[in-house]
Amino acid sequence: MEKVPVSVVIIAKNEEARLPECLKSAEFAQEIVVLDDMSTDRTIEIAKRAGAKVFQRAMDIEGRHRNYAYSLATQPWVFSLDADERITPELAAEIAEVAKNPGDKHTCYCMPVKTFIGTDWIKGGGYYPAPKTRLFKRGQFKYEEARVHPKMIYEGTCGSLKGDLLHYSSPGWESWLAKFNRETGLEAEKWVKDGRKVGPWRVLRKAASRFLKYYFQKDGIKNGYTGFFMSFMHSVYQIITYVKYRELKAQSQAK
Repeated sequence: MEKVPVSVVIIAKNEEARLPECLKSAEFAQEIVVLDDMSTDRTIEIAKRAGAKVFQRAMDIEGRHRNYAYSLATQPWVFSLDADERITPELAAEIAEVAKNPGDKHTCYCMPVKTFIGTDWIKGGGYYPAPKTRLFKRGQFKYEEARVHPKMIYEGTCGSLKGDLLHYSSPGWESWLAKFNRETGLEAEKWVKDGRKVGPWRVLRKAASRFLKYYFQKDGIKNGYTGFFMSFMHSVYQIITYVKYRELKAQSQAK
């Protein structure tokens, strides 16, 4: 099979269970780069056995870590892939079409993402198609150096692909809630670092607005109980983050 001139860059930490299928989905690429975050399991062994170029770096700030990973790529195009994601054959074919066209005008491309929690496909509440920008020209795309939800930085235009990127977010709801807890903590730290002035009434208004947006406008109502729960958690995200923000502010003032 002719390889496609693209570097698939994977960030991983202790991903021996999920990495094999992730690597298999990227076999079409000329180069696979794995940036390992000091794993203690067989992640590195599995990546090397699959022919990937493996590097190690301790995660500090997400945006900085991702930018470093992208700097390791050598192909004209880069596809950013997490260990809990899979490139479908349809998406791989579209990536090949873009990468083999030297006159392509776009700087980057986004594609729809199908998110699963356990075996549940999360369709409503803004979770599908929920396009993410993952394919880009090497050296022309980066993230801001933020700890959580870093913003994309690029010049030029962003095209769209139709093939799905599969995202196996969590093996079950318990692990998803643990991830939710971590992310609200990081978001609270960001609020404090940015010097945000956040009050309870503003947070409650935003929480209510989020529920209405994701449940009604983004069709969470069409996804049954799961759609209601995910829309509700979009709302709760704001409240939990605010509680943690208040706690961090109190701790800093007590010092």
